[in-house]
Amino acid sequence: MRGIAPLIEGEVLSRVEVRRPDLRWPVPADFRQRLQGACVTGTGRRAKYGLIHTDRGDTVILHLGMSGRLRLDPQDAAAHDHVIFETARGTVALNDPRRFGSLHIVPTEALDSHPLIAACGPEPLGPAFGADHLRAVTRGSTSPIKTLLLDGRRVAGLGNIYVCEALFEAGVRPTRRGTRLTRADIERLATAIPHVLQRAIAAGGSTLRDYAQPSGDLGYFQHDFHVYGREGRPCRRCGTVIGRIVQSGRSSFYCPSCQR
Repeated sequence: MRGIAPLIEGEVLSRVEVRRPDLRWPVPADFRQRLQGACVTGTGRRAKYGLIHTDRGDTVILHLGMSGRLRLDPQDAAAHDHVIFETARGTVALNDPRRFGSLHIVPTEALDSHPLIAACGPEPLGPAFGADHLRAVTRGSTSPIKTLLLDGRRVAGLGNIYVCEALFEAGVRPTRRGTRLTRADIERLATAIPHVLQRAIAAGGSTLRDYAQPSGDLGYFQHDFHVYGREGRPCRRCGTVIGRIVQSGRSSFYCPSCQR
């Protein structure tokens, strides 16, 4: 959202074109009508959803799915550019080969009650997140801490890569039950989660397969991974071989020595 803001914030959407409406959910039939000619008053984010606010009192809820991306001023009309937003400053295209992404438009005043947004827990980079919240999340729970952190109803928007890296930084094994975490574990984890996210943002994200920033630049945080994707390789901290297990269908990478 930071990448597209310079092209659309404060600008009139002179053209909105829905080339293919059958994304994860159908693009609303009145999507173009409500947006074309509107002025973008701001952009934002909630969990893994991008937000575009307009002067007509509407907000677009945007999700990129598994392989979607936003392209700035695309020079070629790619086959998977499904929705186009154009302003006097340039063009933004939603490109999504698998069509797992989605676009909704809702009255801004009803945004917080929309089912996709209402179900989100506190932001890990926001003031409501911290050790007190993590204590409440883990108290009485026998679920593994990795599972708890990936639950968007408990903490918004954490993905598998960054949970693995945060657990390593905090020295907590992904299989530890919520009830077994000590006060010190929780304090370290509450610090590690935002720290890992801020480092990843500064590096432009993680490019593993097809992810790229709106500018087309690749992310570089994958070069800083301590455990994710490093199964069988030595831990950069202690030299122990990195292990991998599967939890709820997701790979968890960890150091058997550094994480307890």
